[in-house]
Amino acid sequence: MGRDMEFSPVLIIGSRQSEYLLNTKSYELALTWRVRYKFIFQFPLPIPSIAQPITSYTNSSTGSTIDYFEINIVPFDKQTYPDLGTTSYVGYNGTAPGPTFHMTKGREAVVRFINKYDRPSSIHLHGSYSRTPFDGWAEDRTFAGEYKDYYYPNAQPMRTLWYHDHSLSITAVNAYFGQAGFYILDDPAIDAQLKLPSGDYDIPLMLAAKQFLPSGQLVSPATTHVSLWGDVITVNAQPWPYLNVEPRKYKFRLLDASISRSFSLFLVADSDPNTRLDFIVVGADAGYLSSSVPTKSLVIAMAERYEIVIDFAKYQGQNLTLMNERQFQNNPDYPATDRVLRFVVGTHVSSTDGNGEVPNQLVTLNDPEDHPVIDKQFTFETKNGQWLINGVGFEDVENRVLAFPKQGKVQRWELINNSGGWSHPIHIHLIDSQVTKRSGGRAAVEPYEATALKDVVYLGQNEKVEVVANFAPWSGVYMFHCHNLVHEDDDMMAAFNVSQVDLSAFGYPETTSFIDPMTPAFRSKPISSLPFPQGTAQYFADIPISVLKRFQDLNAYPDSKGVENASKSFYLTATDAADTPVSTGRSGGGCGDGGRGGGKTTLSTQRSGTKTSTAT
Repeated sequence: MGRDMEFSPVLIIGSRQSEYLLNTKSYELALTWRVRYKFIFQFPLPIPSIAQPITSYTNSSTGSTIDYFEINIVPFDKQTYPDLGTTSYVGYNGTAPGPTFHMTKGREAVVRFINKYDRPSSIHLHGSYSRTPFDGWAEDRTFAGEYKDYYYPNAQPMRTLWYHDHSLSITAVNAYFGQAGFYILDDPAIDAQLKLPSGDYDIPLMLAAKQFLPSGQLVSPATTHVSLWGDVITVNAQPWPYLNVEPRKYKFRLLDASISRSFSLFLVADSDPNTRLDFIVVGADAGYLSSSVPTKSLVIAMAERYEIVIDFAKYQGQNLTLMNERQFQNNPDYPATDRVLRFVVGTHVSSTDGNGEVPNQLVTLNDPEDHPVIDKQFTFETKNGQWLINGVGFEDVENRVLAFPKQGKVQRWELINNSGGWSHPIHIHLIDSQVTKRSGGRAAVEPYEATALKDVVYLGQNEKVEVVANFAPWSGVYMFHCHNLVHEDDDMMAAFNVSQVDLSAFGYPETTSFIDPMTPAFRSKPISSLPFPQGTAQYFADIPISVLKRFQDLNAYPDSKGVENASKSFYLTATDAADTPVSTGRSGGGCGDGGRGGGKTTLSTQRSGTKTSTAT
């Protein structure tokens, strides 16, 4: 055995019973090669490229602008281990992470994703309240030789979003091999008010744990039904990088893009590794916190985002290291999984912009109304060889719609994990939720969770977590699932149907239906069907009118606050009904008309026998 090869417990074990034994430490070891990475903190942190709009369209009447971007999904090779062969990836525009989108609040976008690889893709803009046909429904796949236009509102409070694959049963493979990137929504007015670090001092950090073969290729998650935690910690796809920083404040946008590993992060100076240093949490999934939270540690699970400010002023000429707690939850430890990123602090400050005190009060959150009653309970469990929610998986088409919240109504959901061997980060599409209670396990809501709105909540071992959310602004069928992507693919995903109400009497008519994520008009199309060859002058000249104006004319994204207020007015005059679906698409549940008619409005409870559609 060579000195750079080691035997280690395999991360890819063929049954959940084996995995249970692995976590209880009473098992027969299955062994595989693990490749030691010898270059920790020797290569600089790569910064993803910036996506640039190709063309735009401005409505002459309203003055609103919509930008057009294009992303090609292509395979590429990259040198990850300097002493091994190259690693094969499949990424957005041939990079991993994909290009970072810097978007301005109030300026919509259409992003055309063109699949030039042999696996299907479905793109989810994680953190966006996109209408259902543009949300990345798992069955709404774009196959090789096809393209799909995704229409994004960019109208929420400023936040760190990310875009990644969500294709049925292969999300873990696609995301793990490179289909993930940052999508940052800015609000210049809030930036000017808070004066936090920006520009070169605002840095995205995509954390992802990987496992490599002796050839330099990645171990594929396709071979496991359990988890792939990885023994190599990458940041922006570089194993254990370093970053040169000035002795001043920086803001870092942390994203855990691992498919199975969660982190408990802390910061130390290399000169005193036993003393944990303070940093400040200022943002989470749905943007800035209501108030900043000083802390010495931060738990971040798969798909969660946190924005933190670190002040390097007192550490000129020193090295600081972002560390990861050992023996945290059910994550296996390997020799270097306790380290993440090294900061090399210089002695010169180039700019003092955004280097003032971090405000205690940041923004006013759009918290949901108080709602103490639990409306739904969801147990995340393994049964009969599948990962399920309340005993149901996404493949159970007739039963996978598990909730029917009414549009504009607040609900409280209790998420339950009765297992001591598993943890599940739970992502609920469409909504921003308030984490109000955690019992068992860690037993408390973290301070930086309590002052945030979230779209992912970490459901740890033996925990129950309660979240409260306003199911708004839109109606339609959306997914919720575990963001351990191996669990999601092996069927821990279900749907909820936000039942539509008719707001036309309050100034918000729904002139186009976006209820069904599989609406044919918005499905993928063959590249060969384009009116002009891709990339030609005629092709780009045609985009503003044939694509951008067409989307803008749909009125898909009216003012969300106005829609929410209209919903409140609707319910003041509505005759309430049972919690049954008012409307749905073919992607789950029943179908019916909702809230039609004038004067005193009645909530329809009509169902139909329409079955769920699936892409073929």
